[in-house]
Amino acid sequence: MAQKVTINEALAQSSFDNLPATSYVRLPVVRGLLGGISAATVWRMVKAGTLRTHKFTPRTTTFNVGELRSLLSAKAA
Repeated sequence: MAQKVTINEALAQSSFDNLPATSYVRLPVVRGLLGGISAATVWRMVKAGTLRTHKFTPRTTTFNVGELRSLLSAKAA
């Protein structure tokens, strides 16, 4: 079954390159960068230690742009 692509996922690739490495993004952007994978798959990657999260507030989880770039370049190699 095809997954619904949100605006954040569609814009992830176009705006991600313009962000500094010290920026943080939320889950929909990470999903878009990793090919539209499910949120559950992202959380599995966090649990496995492949991705690291950062708490922006007690209820807001973010991902570091520099760390995501490192992950993406490692996957491409």
